[in-house]
Formats: sequence, structure tokens, C-alpha cells
Amino acid sequence: MKKGMIILIILIIIVSCFCILKNNKKEKVKKEDNPYQEFKFYKKDYLERYKNYQLDYPSLSYKDIVLRVNMNLDNSFYTNTKEVTEFNPLMLVNKYNYLGKDFQVPTLVKVDEFAKEGMMLDKDTKDAFIKMARDAKDNGLNLRAISTYRTYDYQANLYSNYAKTDGVNNADTYSARPGFSEHHTGLAIDIDNITKVYTDFKDTKEFKWMMENAHKYGFILRYPSDKENITGYIYEPWHYRYVGVKVATYIKEHNLSFEEYYYEFLDN
Repeated sequence: MKKGMIILIILIIIVSCFCILKNNKKEKVKKEDNPYQEFKFYKKDYLERYKNYQLDYPSLSYKDIVLRVNMNLDNSFYTNTKEVTEFNPLMLVNKYNYLGKDFQVPTLVKVDEFAKEGMMLDKDTKDAFIKMARDAKDNGLNLRAISTYRTYDYQANLYSNYAKTDGVNNADTYSARPGFSEHHTGLAIDIDNITKVYTDFKDTKEFKWMMENAHKYGFILRYPSDKENITGYIYEPWHYRYVGVKVATYIKEHNLSFEEYYYEFLDN
């Protein structure tokens, strides 16, 4: 082979290697420019929102950035809202996801034990609560459902009274606006121990038992003290939500809010 041909082949090899390295570098840069896409719940249409949110919260992990933007937390509460139209035991109703005025829970039944008069719940939620309350009673404890399913109009009146008394900003920290209340789903329960006012439930033996056992019956503490910036509500040790044993156990073991679980595994 002639010397000139050898040199040409060597040059072609060098140029080819350079191009490969350059393309790999481009791919690497591209990936580094978009570190959010590695998560299965990444939404390409939200890329700019992810970047902007990270500028505001640079200490958050990429995973938390993606999840929180998916939760809509880069928007003010009660903005960019979405209507939930079908009942589902794992439905999410919060300050971004609402139920229409005429939404009906198809599985409502009366809670005829361990409850104040007139309480109603989704049937599976009611059955799980009764079982939990009976087991608690066997341990010398008292659980009572004091607020369960609420209609749109009931919540509208309740919220209006709170807003008039405390002002809208304060009321929004502990009461849902009509349509945005989880109680409208029939899956949520406020609980006391009969002897203490419900706002003191955290100081009871019943609360301690619930923290250790509620997940075994499918319930989660819906508004934990360390998730207020996600849920939008103050700590409510009396408010529980039925999600089923498997989901409740996962949420407890991983110290998640329902929003965090929902947007990682259920949102599509």
C-alpha cells in the first residue's frame, strides 16, 4: 500500500473518532441540560416550568422539582385548577383538583357505629373505619367519626363562616373552598376520642395508636406537620384519608404526602 493511501486512511480514522467524540459530548451536554427527563413522571411540556422552579428552589433535588411542578406548586393555590369528574378510591382532591357542585359519590352508606349522628362514607372506607374502631376499642381506646362526607353546599357555608371570622387567608390554611374539600369524596374522616375536643386529638392515646396502626386499615394522616408546603393545610392530626392498605403502608414507610405518592405513581 502506498504511503499516501496509508496517511489518508489514518486521517479518516482520526476524523471519524473526533466526530464520534463530538456527538457523545453533545449527547452528554443535552442530557445535563435536561436532568429532569430521567424520571418516568417527567412531562416534556413542563420543561421550562421545571427550570424556572429550580431557580426559585435550587436546594431541591431534580426529582422533587419534577414532582412539585407536576403537583402545580409553581402556581398559587386555587389557580390552574382541574376538575375531577369520576369517583375513584385513589382520587386526588386538593387546592388544584376540584369536584363539581353536582358531583355524587356512588358508594355512600351510613356510618352506624363509632360515629356522630348522620355520618356517611364510601362503603369501603366505612367498613375499614369500623374494623379499625373495633380493634381500637379492644385495646381500650375510643375512635369516633365526627365529620365525614360533606356536600358542596355544606362546605360552602362552612368555609364562608370561617372566612368571615378569620379572613380568607387564614381560613385557607385550615378549610377548603367549596368543591376543593376532600370530605366531598366520602373518603375522608375527622376523628376524635369522644372525651377531648378534636383539635387536641394529637394529645391522646388514640392518636398514638393511629400513628402506629392506621395504615394497617388503609388510612393515612392526610395533612402531616412536615408537608404543609405541599398540601397547603396546617397540621391536622384528626383528619384521615382512606387509600387502601397497600398504598397507606407505602406512604407511611416512605414518609410521603398523598400528593407525592399520587404524582409519582398515579398521575397520567
